[in-house]
This record gives sequence, structure tokens and C-alpha cells, in this order.
Amino acid sequence: MATSMPSVLARSARTRPPTTDPTFLGSPLLVVNLKSYAEALGTGAEQIGALLGACGRAAGVAVAIAPATTDLRDLAITLSIPVLAQHVDPVDAGPYTGYTVPEAVRAAGARGSLVNHSEHPVSRAQVDAAVKRLGTLGLSAVVCARDVLAAARLSRSKPPYLAIEPPELIGGRRSVTTARPKVVSESVDAVHRVAPRTRVLCGAGVHDRRDVARALELGSEGVLVASAVATSATPRAAIEELLAGF
Repeated sequence: MATSMPSVLARSARTRPPTTDPTFLGSPLLVVNLKSYAEALGTGAEQIGALLGACGRAAGVAVAIAPATTDLRDLAITLSIPVLAQHVDPVDAGPYTGYTVPEAVRAAGARGSLVNHSEHPVSRAQVDAAVKRLGTLGLSAVVCARDVLAAARLSRSKPPYLAIEPPELIGGRRSVTTARPKVVSESVDAVHRVAPRTRVLCGAGVHDRRDVARALELGSEGVLVASAVATSATPRAAIEELLAGF
């Protein structure tokens, strides 16, 4: 477990009053995005999800998983942890071939969706619409932002969660918490000036307990990771390593 003292922001994040808000996924929170990695599809997704749930319970840390759309319903049925879509289109259910509408996410049993990931960016207007549509259905939005300016701008939509992820560090071996720590702390400040109830996560290059502990020290309320778990030959060890930082 990390031994460094958490910041005032991190301590205050942990002592927020309990909530019955259906968009609340937990805090501090570990979100694992499986993307479309071959080893994290189908049975691979189910195995990682089961490990994530078991390890999260053992560590006493809230966890959530974002599988490929084709695995959304299966994981929502079989897992006891929140399952998120990786993308949602903010349009009404209807004649929209190939779209993932919020009603489909809810019908699959998922709890919400990532929005505006750097690998599937959308306009600010679409972010705002997605957050509102998801919220109306009692679903959570985890909005992704590339930098402090984007975090401040997108926080005006008042999403339940906002994840700061500089795209140049995604998938790399150097964490945003060491490569660009001010991006995390300044994003937390910028978001909370506009949307004090939004919980800020961070991601990009987060691989071990030191990265997670540093993220919490910088004021975030959790992390969003992908390849550290989804492509690991030993996903249980990878998950346990990350959870040890909380």
C-alpha cells in the first residue's frame, strides 16, 4: 500500500457524504477500459471482469469495467460491478443504424458510458447532449478530456465523472502523474470551480500502485486504465497492483 500522505483534495474526496444518485459508481474508483483488444473480447472480457470484481471487493475499492459493445449485455448480466459502454450517441431510440443510443445501453443492463474518449472524440455539443441524455435515464457519464482547457470546458456539462487523459501518454509506459502532474492537479481545480460535484479521474500511462497513489495525492478520485490490465498476461496481478495504490 502507498505510504505517502494524501493531499487535502484527496482527503476531502474520500469524506464526501454518501449518495443515492444512480449515476454514482463509487469513489475512489478504478475504471478498466477494455477497448477492442483481442485478448479482452468475449470470454476474455468475462474473465477480466470477474477478476476485477473479486479483487475490488477484497481491496474495498469501487471498480467498473468498459467492455466492447458486443460484450456489454453479457457482462452486465454476469458481473456484480458497474459495466459501462465505451461510447454513446446522444440521439433518441429510433431509425439510427449503427448508433449506440442511451436506451440501448440501459436495456443492456449497463450503468453508463464513457464519453469523448480521445480514440472516439465528439463535439462539445455532443458531450453536453450525451451527459444530459444519460442522466435522464439514470445512467452515468465518464467524460474524457485531453488537457486542462478541455477539462474546464467540458465540466460545464456537469458530468458525474470527468477523466483527464493526455492522448500522447495513452498506452505508454510513463504515467501522466509523473510526466505531467500539473495537468492532473490543475484539471481538478478547473473542474471543481465549475462543477464541484463532478468527480475527477485521471488516466494515460497508469500502470502501478505508485501511479495510482500519486493520482490521489494530486486530487483525483480514481483512475481510468486500459492496456495495463486489458493486455496483461497476468491480469489478476495487474489489477491487484493498481488497487494497492488506493
